[in-house]
Amino acid sequence: MSHRAVPDQLFSDPVGEWEAWRVERQRSLMSATGNLALVETRWLPRGERPDPEAARHGQEPGVTVTTVERTDPITGEPEHALRFWDPRSPAIATFERTDAFPYDPSWVLDATYTPVPGARKVAFEHIRDNGGTRDLVVPGDIALTVDGRDYRLSAFDDNGVLLLVFGDPTNGDTTYGAGRFLFVTPTGEGTVTPTGEATVRLDFNRAFVPPCGFSDQYNCPMPPLQNRFHLPITAGEKRPVFSGGVPQQH
Repeated sequence: MSHRAVPDQLFSDPVGEWEAWRVERQRSLMSATGNLALVETRWLPRGERPDPEAARHGQEPGVTVTTVERTDPITGEPEHALRFWDPRSPAIATFERTDAFPYDPSWVLDATYTPVPGARKVAFEHIRDNGGTRDLVVPGDIALTVDGRDYRLSAFDDNGVLLLVFGDPTNGDTTYGAGRFLFVTPTGEGTVTPTGEATVRLDFNRAFVPPCGFSDQYNCPMPPLQNRFHLPITAGEKRPVFSGGVPQQH
């Protein structure tokens, strides 16, 4: 492979930090409002506002109710839903682990991020929209060269953090079929250039299975064409493992 790896010296203990991330990731998945705990997403009729307090009545002790909002891809109007989280969900009860590739420093890559003025939106297909797309704000482009091929990636703004949704030939084989997620990290090195460019880091060892891999109550974005790599990315999480197969929610 011809991509440039970030030297190990930049990290005090890269393997130890990655192993700690793996432990925290498992804890988060199994928490009371972690991905495995989501048992229902209840979309409300148009114009109806969610009432979490009322929705809690009649629920089992320990169930948490939250709200979520999205934009209707056709009308552009807001849609509201209630989400129900159960720490005794079937997914938590049967979850064993999330398999992952061994840590590989050659998959820690630096890239160039160039912001784009204005609120540019990119259409992302979502896993439960039957081929429909939803526009997500992509504040800039990420230029990366991997194995001699240049990519211009689109990472969307996830509450102030760049989130890359990417695909590669491992999807559906050794990794989750719909692609994987990766948070883009600023390096903190140097200064932003006059053109607005900055260096960011993509540590594919921390690529993770999207929430829809743990509960069928999520509607995750899928990788657009420009975010699909030509070679297998043999780093990061592979698939979640459940005893008795993946449990179905409501």
